[in-house]
Amino acid sequence: MIASLVLFSALLDPQDKPSNPQYGPPSVEEPKPVTERLPNRKGNVLILMYHRIEQEEKNMVRSYENFEADLNRLYAMGYRPVTLDEYVNNRMPLPRGASPVILTFDDSWQSQFSMKSDGSIDPKSAVGIWKKFADKNPDFPVKGTFFILPNGPFGQKKFAKRKVELLLEWGSEIGSHTMTHGNLSKMSDGEVMKELAGSYDYIASLGIKARSIATPYGIAPKNRSLLNKFELNGKRYGYDNICLAGSSPAPSPVSGKMDRLRIPRVQAYDGTLGISYWLNRVSSGKVQPYVQP
Repeated sequence: MIASLVLFSALLDPQDKPSNPQYGPPSVEEPKPVTERLPNRKGNVLILMYHRIEQEEKNMVRSYENFEADLNRLYAMGYRPVTLDEYVNNRMPLPRGASPVILTFDDSWQSQFSMKSDGSIDPKSAVGIWKKFADKNPDFPVKGTFFILPNGPFGQKKFAKRKVELLLEWGSEIGSHTMTHGNLSKMSDGEVMKELAGSYDYIASLGIKARSIATPYGIAPKNRSLLNKFELNGKRYGYDNICLAGSSPAPSPVSGKMDRLRIPRVQAYDGTLGISYWLNRVSSGKVQPYVQP
C-alpha cells in the first residue's frame, strides 16, 4: 500500500503536488514594510502648510524645485499621504512601516493647481509636480487637504469644476478657508457666522460636505465655539477639524493629546521650525513619528 502511494505521488505533475502536505498551501507573502522603523502608533504626525508654489522661493512661497525636493525626501523617509479627516478619525490607510504626512494648501492659489488652455494639468503648479511624482510612485498619490476660497477655486473658473473632480478622484479633501480671508478676531459674531456659513454653502454647491477648516492667518474668532457649531437662518453649521498655522508636528490620533479643534501644522519653508527643521529632527531620532504597525 505504501509503495503504491509513493508511485502515485511520483507520477503527479510537480505543479499538482501540494507544497506542504502537512499544513496546506503556503500563505501569500506579505509586502515588505516601507521602513525598518518599529511600529509606533503614538508618534507625531507631520501636517505641512503650503501656500503659493512658484519659480522663486520667498516668504509664503515654495519654489518648484523645493516642492519637488520635499516630495522626494518625504517619500524616501517612508512618509505616505493621508487627508486631515483621515488623520483626525484615525482611519489612515497606510502600509506597514509607513508614516503619515498631510499636505495642506491654503488660499487656493492658481499656482497650486493650474491648467493649460487645452485642459491639461500645468506641470508648473503644485498639483502638476505632484502628479508627475505620483505617476512614478503610485503609493504617493495626489492626496492632500485643500483649504479653498470662492475664487474658482484655484482661479480659472472655466476649469474649476474639473479641478475639484480630479482632486476628489485622487482621494484629496476639500476644506474651508472662509469667504474673504479676513481676520476673524476683528469681526462680530454675525460677521464670523456669515464668513463660515458662506464658505460651507459654497463648498456644498460643489457637491462636498466640508469637515475641515483652516482659519486665515491661523487666527480664531473671539467666540471660538462658532468654528465648531452655530445656527444661521434656521440652518446648522460647523466644522469638525480646525487647523492652526502652528509650527510643530501634531499628536497621534491615539495619543490622547490630539485636539481636533486645535490642530497644529508645520510651515513648508526652510527656516527655524519649518519642514526641513522637523524632517532633520526625525532623521536624527530626536522626534519619533507615527509608524504604521
